[in-house]
Amino acid sequence: MSRDSAATEQRDVLISRFSALGDVAMTLAPIYDACLSEPGRRFILLTRKHPATIFINRPPNLILHSVNTDDYKGPQGIYRLCRELRRRYNIGVYVDLHDVLRTQLLRLFFRMRGVKVVKVRKNRSGRRRLTRRNRKYLVAQRPMGLRYADALEAGGVAGKNKFRSLFPSLPDAGVFAGVSEPKQGGEYWIGIAPFARHEGKIYPAPLMEKVILSLMEHEGVKLFIFGFGEKETGVIEGWRARAMEIYPEAGARIVNMAAAAIGIPAELALIAHCDVMLSMDSANMHLAVLAGTRVVSVWGATHPYCGFKPLGVKDEDIIQLDMTCRPCSVFGDRKCRRGDYHCLHGITPRRIVDTLIGSRSR
Repeated sequence: MSRDSAATEQRDVLISRFSALGDVAMTLAPIYDACLSEPGRRFILLTRKHPATIFINRPPNLILHSVNTDDYKGPQGIYRLCRELRRRYNIGVYVDLHDVLRTQLLRLFFRMRGVKVVKVRKNRSGRRRLTRRNRKYLVAQRPMGLRYADALEAGGVAGKNKFRSLFPSLPDAGVFAGVSEPKQGGEYWIGIAPFARHEGKIYPAPLMEKVILSLMEHEGVKLFIFGFGEKETGVIEGWRARAMEIYPEAGARIVNMAAAAIGIPAELALIAHCDVMLSMDSANMHLAVLAGTRVVSVWGATHPYCGFKPLGVKDEDIIQLDMTCRPCSVFGDRKCRRGDYHCLHGITPRRIVDTLIGSRSR
């Protein structure tokens, strides 16, 4: 090993990933694994402030450097960020897990100063072949979690599969005591994350209401419905009120987590206590996996083949329809070409309920 290589190995590893919560959540496992595999080396994660909140129980050699990206606009802003990072840390390697214009500039500035830089390989051409209208090439892309691990390995940090869960043991129920009492004997807790950023990912609200009402028919089932903001809080409260008209005890068996607003760390602890999580192709799917909870996911315009299926999720817990037009979008942000979103409307509530309740006996 050369003297320069040895010196680089002793210096800090800077990792960056901005974007939405779900995208950042997929980086957690490979980053924690890298940190646990090389405990004598310091890692710095550069991300936005909100996604940084999911990095709980982190290894002692991982530092979170959260920023407001609006404070670093344009080439001059990115150059200033580079200078700030170089003054604060002894960076020897920069691993870019985003590969967008902002981080491409950051790579350029670090490379100009002799820092080794590597980037994630997203294979955007493979995604385009998956989502094009005609002559789809329906082949599963390498999962993003593994692509992130590949990038870290290219930067000289090979994980050794040491990370298992955010919670090595079940977290204390006291952190969400204001939301629910600890699980009672015979109770079956189901988390539901019914929302997503784009319509192409969201199971229709009237059908989700039928799922909720059907679940209330099963003794011991308690639902925790997750969301954020006034609109989602209102939707959940509407479902809860209509359930109470049929099942008066539903008031105690359905918890509006959007109204509770207990914060991501406490939500993660509660998810860890759930027996199963029902989620769209959204952040909560990835958060549940990190918490060690079984996930049943609903896919519409998007598809697990695009690479966003969490590692460890079983195929029988993925609910989707085989349609020649699917997937039509990587992120669910394109308008439905058919105009009816049959990929979601065609999934029956009974299929979802049977998958959730069927897992009760597993």
